[in-house]
Amino acid sequence: MHLACLPRFPLTTLPTPLQRARNLEAAVGPDAPRIYLKRDDLTGLAFGGNKARKLEYLVGDALASGATVLVTEGAAQSNHARMTAAAARLAGLKALLILDARHGAEIAGNLLLDHLLGAEVRIVPGAAERAALMARIGDELRAAGERPYVIPTGGSVPLGAAAYVAMVAEMTLQLLALGEAPRRLYFASSSQGTQAGLVVGASAFSAPYGVRGVAVERPVDALKAECARLANETAQLLGIDASFTAGKIALDDRHVGAGYGVPTEEGLAAIRLLARTEAVFLDPVYSGKAMAGMLADIRAGEIAPDEAVVFLHTGGGPSLFAFGTDLLESGDGIDA
Repeated sequence: MHLACLPRFPLTTLPTPLQRARNLEAAVGPDAPRIYLKRDDLTGLAFGGNKARKLEYLVGDALASGATVLVTEGAAQSNHARMTAAAARLAGLKALLILDARHGAEIAGNLLLDHLLGAEVRIVPGAAERAALMARIGDELRAAGERPYVIPTGGSVPLGAAAYVAMVAEMTLQLLALGEAPRRLYFASSSQGTQAGLVVGASAFSAPYGVRGVAVERPVDALKAECARLANETAQLLGIDASFTAGKIALDDRHVGAGYGVPTEEGLAAIRLLARTEAVFLDPVYSGKAMAGMLADIRAGEIAPDEAVVFLHTGGGPSLFAFGTDLLESGDGIDA
């Protein structure tokens, strides 16, 4: 495997903890399996999150190529954009963020942090305008004397996905130390970089668990196809002899709700439940919906009480402060 040969710029505090969530188990009830939280919200860069792992490899490649500015895109509350701006600061690079205002662009949460980090932020009305600006931004920056390094949404390219192959190796050692062989690994899945890396890593390291993404957008068939494509390219990059098809990608779209960036009642309830049992904060866009998906499967009896399960917490905490009204108006119960 060529993982150790990839360029890398240190940004994270690793390994992240793998913690037993005993209070959550008690709240779920006597039929709960052993639940572990893989705390990638604690990666250590600008409030943490899964993108920090990917950015180590992407920034390393950017520096090796002589880049002067990191360019990326996302929604106005993009976790990836916030962490790209932070990584650029640490690496001595500029950051340009192209963000869409489909769900508003209030200067709060991640967007506030983007500005505090001194990134150049360009707000466009929607996804189509964002794509159009991304298509021409490289030429604009080169004409101004810059050397741009363009990172697609979520850092979802083989080099970024490779970071989650490495995470599987990290967690394998933690599980061995605990004597655990969990049945499933749950996490929020969107641009497919994290899921593709996990799929490749689970294959390469013979992980005992199934990789089960909880989708936060649709259409799921297109997401599965993208995951398979990216997994195959990541395996090729790392010299891993494996191939993947869309039919083998596990991606649950029952918890998307009205669409990307729109909170669900189940997701908000899951946020309150984890906060009040484990003092761990999820977010309404990604991890709250993923936790709702895992809890729904547990309560449906898909995981037995004598088994274990892992929830990969991908971060996103700053966006909580942009959704305060939703959390307060959704009620005060803690049942998920």
